[in-house]
Order: sequence, then structure tokens, then C-alpha cells
Amino acid sequence: MTTTTAPADSPETGAAPQAMSRREVLQALSGLMLGMFVSILASTIVSNALPRIIADLKGSQSVYTWIVTTELLAMTATVPLWGKMADLYSKKLLIQLSLGLFVAGSLIAGFTPNVEILLLSRAVQGVGAGGMTALAMIVMAAMIPPRELGRYSGIFGAVFGVGTIAGPLIGGVLVDTSWLGWRWCFLIGVPFTLTAIFLLQKTLHLPVVRRQVKIDYLGALLIIAGVSTLLIWSTLAGQKFEWASGWTAILVGAGVILLAAAVFVEARAAEPIVPLAIFRNRTVSLTVLTSIFVGVAMFGGTVFLSQYFQISLGKSPTVAGLMSLPMIFGLLVSSTVAGQLITKYGRWKIFLVAGGLVMTVGMLLLSRIDAHTHVVVLSAYMAVLGVGVGMLMQNLVLAAQNDVPAQDLGATTSVLTFFRSMGGAIGVSALGAVLANRVTDMFTEKFGPMAGGGEAAVPDLKTLDPAILKIVQQIYGDATADLFLIGTPFAVLALLTVLFIKEKPLHTLSGTDRLAQEQTDAPPPIAVH
Repeated sequence: MTTTTAPADSPETGAAPQAMSRREVLQALSGLMLGMFVSILASTIVSNALPRIIADLKGSQSVYTWIVTTELLAMTATVPLWGKMADLYSKKLLIQLSLGLFVAGSLIAGFTPNVEILLLSRAVQGVGAGGMTALAMIVMAAMIPPRELGRYSGIFGAVFGVGTIAGPLIGGVLVDTSWLGWRWCFLIGVPFTLTAIFLLQKTLHLPVVRRQVKIDYLGALLIIAGVSTLLIWSTLAGQKFEWASGWTAILVGAGVILLAAAVFVEARAAEPIVPLAIFRNRTVSLTVLTSIFVGVAMFGGTVFLSQYFQISLGKSPTVAGLMSLPMIFGLLVSSTVAGQLITKYGRWKIFLVAGGLVMTVGMLLLSRIDAHTHVVVLSAYMAVLGVGVGMLMQNLVLAAQNDVPAQDLGATTSVLTFFRSMGGAIGVSALGAVLANRVTDMFTEKFGPMAGGGEAAVPDLKTLDPAILKIVQQIYGDATADLFLIGTPFAVLALLTVLFIKEKPLHTLSGTDRLAQEQTDAPPPIAVH
């Protein structure tokens, strides 16, 4: 196999790659951050708009969840493929392709006449968002040495958190604004995404790696099929059928068989989509485990807090979104400050440990909420959780990227993103089923078996008698608190896992320079184990 590295603008030359200046890096980051923000926003912005979307398109309750999960399924399942392609082809071209797919999906969704086309458009959006989510950190690692990466990855961690948590706020405002409406939940990202494509075209200059490659299409197909099957199961279990049921056995069995076949194929492929060898790296394996646990806390916590605000506290969609700001602020500050300190001192493990500890405390504090929790107290609890997640999320990526060969940066980054998304998807589904069961049990306990009705239907608070309203709000408050109590062990596991990660000095070369050095068989500045 032959490999050559050349400047992006003249791939046929053999000149050594030119390092990007700080100004060029900042210019390229502006496009990356904009693209990443809108792709993440697409996953969360529809949450407060779903009731209006379903009503206007005359959709059934069965498609309610799928409007969100279709995008998440497509994003999660295709992340490994994007990561592998980034190791083989032009990163600039791939990131523009992913943004183009996102624009196409957004336009189709914004003008959709029915729920069927909406679901299709969400899948297209998901494929594009998966590429953007994975490629953003890969491109950063190619431009910036790990020793300097903390300064910038903190900003990206904040962008990820803000996009995840601010989505419901923006969606609520759009729905409550008469001259806009829910269609702008999809259309609002289009001009920003087009701007991101333009900025990246003008500012992103990376060497192109020309290699004779053979894509493992069978492995990619098996991975996507296996992951999709398990995510479909986690989405439907507890709602359409019991967790312990024949459908669970069928879907889980099929998913496990498909993934086992994927491992068999990947182990023998010349260019595997997910190089199994990276899991022999202790840092990669431990950061993958931690990413799963952080995904549960990040996605699960924010999704169910939004529902708590609206049902238990009786807030409007817009106000519910505003109440998420303390968590955004905590994540923004901790992610940015931690990144700056890592760049200054070169030490990163302390922030992983502190993040795991603070996240655990935040989950425990939120397990104490109820329908009468004061807004100031609730805001403080949310800020604590945001601070913990902010210190953990992007620094896990930094630790893993620093400890693998440059040729595996794309695969490693996408694997971490993949497992974080999968942890979030499964966590939301599982905790959602727990919430539904808890609410149903409490309804039955308070109002009798007929009130429970066998399922946890979301009540219309405006139609309830004041005495009954207080009971319903208390039920949802207590049930939400139980979710955070159940989620606390995952935060503890994240803390325990990062304790075993070995801190290693950060590289002083960018991914591009490290790759060039590896290709000349020169010893890397830091040994990789």
C-alpha cells in the first residue's frame, strides 16, 4: 500500500505540509463550530415542537417518538463510517458533504407535507449530522497539536452542550411565535449551514492523503444494521412491548448476531471501518466506557428536565427552555476554563476526575427535586451537573486522541462519538420507560386502576381540576427525581473509570505533522502503548 501526503490545494505535489497559523486555525474553527452547532441543534430543537408538528401533519402517537429517534438512529449508526473515511479521504470534502446532506434534509423537513416524508428527511439530517459531529473533532486534531488542543476543544465542548440544551428553548420560542411556527425548527439551520460550508471552503487548508484503499462495505453494513436494530429495540421497549418479551429477544438477538458478524469481518478486513486494534489501547477502551456513561447523564438528564419543567412546574415551552440556561452556563464555563488550563499546564486527568465527581454530585442533587423545588435551588443543581459534564466530555476525546497513532485519529474520535451517542440513546429510552412505569404506578396508587389505564399518558394540565393538578404535578416531580437517582450509578461508574486512565504528556505536533512523521518511520515524540 502506498501513501503520500501533500498540500490540499495541490495534492499532486510532494512538498511537505505547511502548518496552519493561529489565525488560519481560528478562521477554520469558526466554520466548524457553526456547522457543529446547527447539526447538534437538529437533534433537540424539535422536542418542544412535537405536539404542534403531530397535530398539523395529522400524525399518530406512534410517530411522535420516531421524529426524534430517526435522526438519532441515522446519526449514531453512520458515525464510524464517517470516521473511517476521514482517515482515507479529504477531510475538507467529507465535512462539506456532511453539511450538504444536512441542508438537504432540513429543507425537505421544513416543507414536508406529511409525516412519512418528515421521517425520511430526519434520516437524511441524521446522516449529515453524524458526519459533522465526528469530523469536527477529527479536523481539529489534524490542525492542532494535543498540547494546544485544550484551548480549542473546551470551546467545542461548550458548543456541543449549548446545542444540546438550547435546542428546546429555541424550538419553544419558534412554536410560540405566530409568524414563524414549527417549520422553522428545521429551516432555521439552513442559512447557518450554508455559511459554514462557505467559511470552510475559504479557510480550511489540510493536506490530502492519497492512498490505495479498499473500503470494507460489508463491515459498514453490518455495523449500521446491528446498531440500528439495538437502538430500535431500546426505543420501543417499555412502550410498544415489555422489556422482557419475545420482541426483546428477537431484536436484541438479531442486533448481537449482526454485531458479532461485524467483529468477525472487521478483524479480517484490510481497511476496517472500526480498527479493533485501537481497543487494545487502554486509554481508548476506558474513554469509550466513560463516554457511554456521560451520554446517559448528558442526554437523559436534559430530556427529562424539559418535561419536568412543563408538567410538574407548569411552565410554557419557552420558559422551560429558559430554565435550562444554568446548565448551559455551567457547561460553558467549565469546558472553556478547563481547556485553557490544560493548554497552560499540560495536565488533563485532574479535570476528568473532577468532572466525574461533580457530575455525580449534580445527579444526586437533582434526585431531590419535586413539584415544590424553588427555581433558584433547581438552577444551582443544574449548574453543578453542567459543570461536571463540561469538564468530562471533550477532555475524554483529547485523552484518546493523544494516545493513538495519527493514522487512527479519525476512527478513534468517531468511536468515542458513536458510543457517547449510543449511550445517550439507550439511556433516554431506558429512563423514559422507567418514567412511564413510575408515573403509571403512581397514578394507579392515587386514582385507582382505571385512572392508570395501563399506560402513562401525558395529561393536559389545562383541563385538570386544581386539586387533581397538584397531585399530577407531584407525581411527575417525584418520578423525574427517581430518574436522576437511577442515573447516579452511571455517573459513579464514569468517575471510577477515569481514575484508571493513565495521564500521558500531550503531543506537541498536530495530527497532520504526526502522520507525516509516522510515514517516514521516525520515532514519535511520545511513545504510544
